[in-house]
Amino acid sequence: MEEAVSPASVPEAAPDDGAGLEAARKEYAELRAQGLSLDLTRGKPSPEQLDLSNDLHSLPAAGDLRAADGTDTRNYGGLLGLAELREIFAPLLQVPANRLLALGNASLTLMHDAVVQALLSAPPGGGRRWADEERVRFVCPSPGYDRHFGICERYGIEMISVPLTGQGPDMDAVEELVASDPTVKGMWCVPKYANPTGEVYSDETVRRLAAMPTAAPDFRLFWDNAYAVHHLTGEPAELLPVLDACEEAGNPDRALVFGSTSKITAAGSGVAFVGASAANVAWLKERLLKQTIGPDKVNQLRHVRFFGGTDGVLAHMERHRAVLAPRFAAVQEVLEEELGGLGIAEWTRPAGGYFVSLSVPDGCASEVVRLAKEAGIALTPAGAAFPYGKDPRDREIRLAPSYPSVDEVREAMRAVAVCVRLAAAEQRAAAAAG
Repeated sequence: MEEAVSPASVPEAAPDDGAGLEAARKEYAELRAQGLSLDLTRGKPSPEQLDLSNDLHSLPAAGDLRAADGTDTRNYGGLLGLAELREIFAPLLQVPANRLLALGNASLTLMHDAVVQALLSAPPGGGRRWADEERVRFVCPSPGYDRHFGICERYGIEMISVPLTGQGPDMDAVEELVASDPTVKGMWCVPKYANPTGEVYSDETVRRLAAMPTAAPDFRLFWDNAYAVHHLTGEPAELLPVLDACEEAGNPDRALVFGSTSKITAAGSGVAFVGASAANVAWLKERLLKQTIGPDKVNQLRHVRFFGGTDGVLAHMERHRAVLAPRFAAVQEVLEEELGGLGIAEWTRPAGGYFVSLSVPDGCASEVVRLAKEAGIALTPAGAAFPYGKDPRDREIRLAPSYPSVDEVREAMRAVAVCVRLAAAEQRAAAAAG
């Protein structure tokens, strides 16, 4: 595995004189004695968020089972999904409705299947199947989404880590990789409120991704726009439409855009989408014909009735924001109170999405996670946000504050801060002992 990592680091703290270590150990012992049981491992919607969609489950009514074109949604057919649902989500995912497919319940399934289909059938622009290549490699901006990396691991696709800059991936590194190596066939992208850093790809980054020369003619951007409408502020971030940028750059087939309603309505019971160029849609459709008779159109009609239109989705997301924003505010407040100015931690301040990325001193993340576990706080394993589960600097920890209550988030953050202080103090003491 080739790796490129960011040079940024947590500021160096003052040397420990021994008293700080003893105080940190005492504080941690008191924490363990509390017998906490809190979970910050995955970005699950809270019960309050799930309740926002309760009316969905009584839809559609028994006498309201036909789509706008008269299709009986209970029957076979409609391979591409209901047209009216595609029209609702087309502007949100920045894909023309006639090139957006509404399919099953999980966008992860669609991303997995797109990789498998490229392994088994040459995608547009490609001379042969990816499975026939001696080597297939993906660019993986890191820290990133562990389930993306899991797909690559499952199929033996080598991963090349590149750092994030706050405006998206390090484009100098990306451009060098894809221009010189025909085995680099794809790149994972979470372009808006990225998992876990929360950053949004800048217009320049999107244009460079769309226009960069690639040695592989069938290179693909797997554009996972999972958090397209998941804002935490009243000023949603803007994202340049990648399909438009690719077409303008003369690379219309470069991007596959994914999204879903998983964190919008009922997680696991929603609708997933994939959008692309006309050539890519035709390629996907041909594969789907061998795989399914059609998606769950009753569920799709249920979502159409629930939202009514694109504005209905946006109004619904404002209700989500009212539930989520206080949890994220609690993370920021407690981390600032407990760790601000100590020189042992930095963290992201996302304007959307589901995560906060906490940076601790190099070599400390695994110890923080271990200490937290023993104190009853479940955190995502250190390294999970990196290819092969290995953070080369052992410093990044993904925090997922969406599910616990606001009070539980505060309690968990104070506990995490105790663990960070102890791990940092132990590291300083070990270095001083030398």
